[in-house]
Amino acid sequence: MKRLALIALIALAACKEEFAEAPDPIDLTPDALSFFCQMNIAEHGGPKGQIHLEGYPAPLFFAQVRDMVAYLKSPERDADITAVYVSDMGVAPSWRQPGISNWIAADGATFVVGADVAGGMGAREVVPFSDPADAQAFVDTYGGTTMRLPDIPDTEVLGPIDLDLMLETPV
Repeated sequence: MKRLALIALIALAACKEEFAEAPDPIDLTPDALSFFCQMNIAEHGGPKGQIHLEGYPAPLFFAQVRDMVAYLKSPERDADITAVYVSDMGVAPSWRQPGISNWIAADGATFVVGADVAGGMGAREVVPFSDPADAQAFVDTYGGTTMRLPDIPDTEVLGPIDLDLMLETPV
C-alpha cells in the first residue's frame, strides 16, 4: 500500500505543470540593438519587436516586426520563448517614433500584412495593432490585409526582399 501511495505521489508530481509567468516587456532604450543586424534600433522607424527566451536575462530586440516574425518561424532557435511583444502602432507617436513602452503581446495583436509600407530596415513591414479598428484604418490608407500572428504567411517574412520597390513611410 505504501508503495502504491508513493507511486501515486510521484505520478501526481509529474503531472503538475509549472507555468512560468511571462516576463514583462522591456522599454526600448536608445542603445538597444537589433538581433539580426546589430544596428541601433532607435535609428530606424516603424514598429519593433522583442522576444524573451527562457534562461536569458534580456530580450532579443528587432528593428522590424517582419524580422521578429521570421525569427519565430525559424527552426534554428535553441531556447524556449517565454514572451513576444510588438509595438502597438495604434498608439505610437509616429512611424518614425514608434514608442518605447507601448508594447502589446504579439499573440493578441492584429497585424497588417502586405501593406505598401517600409519598416525600419527598408523591407515591407508587418504592422501590429492592439485595436482591430486601427488596423483596418491602416489597411484603408496603405493597403494590405489584417490577420493574427499564426496566420502570417512564411512568404511575407522569409522570402527575398526587393528593396527597389517604392514603399511608403507612413507619417
